[in-house]
Amino acid sequence: MPETVRPDVRFAFILSQEFTLTPFATFMDAIRHAADERDRSRQIYCTWTCIGPDLLPVRSSCGMEIAPWKRFDAPENYDYIVVVGGRLAFLNERSSEIIDYLQEAAGKNIPLIGLCTGGFLLAEAGLMSGYRCSVHIDHVDDLRRSYPEVIPVTNEMYVFDNGRITCPGGTAAIDLAVDILSQHCGQSRGMKALTALVVDEHRKSHTVGRMPFQDLEFCGQEKVENAVKYMRRSLSEQISFDRLAARLNMSRRNMDRLFRDTVGKTPVSLWREMRLEHARWRLVNTSRTITEIAYECGFSDSAHFVRTYKRFYGETPSRYRDSRRRHVFP
Repeated sequence: MPETVRPDVRFAFILSQEFTLTPFATFMDAIRHAADERDRSRQIYCTWTCIGPDLLPVRSSCGMEIAPWKRFDAPENYDYIVVVGGRLAFLNERSSEIIDYLQEAAGKNIPLIGLCTGGFLLAEAGLMSGYRCSVHIDHVDDLRRSYPEVIPVTNEMYVFDNGRITCPGGTAAIDLAVDILSQHCGQSRGMKALTALVVDEHRKSHTVGRMPFQDLEFCGQEKVENAVKYMRRSLSEQISFDRLAARLNMSRRNMDRLFRDTVGKTPVSLWREMRLEHARWRLVNTSRTITEIAYECGFSDSAHFVRTYKRFYGETPSRYRDSRRRHVFP
């Protein structure tokens, strides 16, 4: 690194046993591309290292191993310390020294990032009490059971909360990295990372998933699972529920009864909610017009969509879009 250039931001990564590769690799690559011109990968505008209590290789969830570059040093050498979590059953292996280090870093006001289940390790260190934590929907119950003092968040890609930054993992790590890089290195460097990783657009922290009622696809009742999958593929279409029942080899009456017993509502009610939830996501996360969203979500026209939306949510789609964007982008 040229001696005259001080990095804009410095990262240290801590890998937990059985960590997940995707959030680690994508977050790291976003930094790498923002750190230099073209694809030279020099640590100029950003620096990064992988640290640990020792230099022994750490096994990822897929079996690949990565060895830390250096032992734990002064936390103030970094602007962010990133904890990469993974399989919960292995999260606490050899974690006592990691927890001590995280507590030291928190005491020196170093921002801490939890990727994947890294937020669990921050909570284990006693550093998430009363904090909001972005968590994958599959791990919400685990978080509530183990750390009831932590506030789980499932409808945001990542969460900044007073020096604690959490992200459920996957490709959301790219969006978090770009957000941080844009803050420290400028928008152009953040976007350089995004472009280099061949990502169409930056998803903001408030972005939520497009898969309402996804848990019903794994509810254990095969006919309900198949019906919900079919409904999701048909969000922009008009469904014949008599034909859906026939696809399931059952009568319409029995299908309705099965849904009431399993889901607590009829297939018609569920499908309407699925379309409205999908429309709600598109209102905030796309620039589509109200009319376009209405058609994309299976409504015959925008007036029908607006009436249905207002009856269900108590406000018009336009009002929701405006208020949500004012809250997110003041």
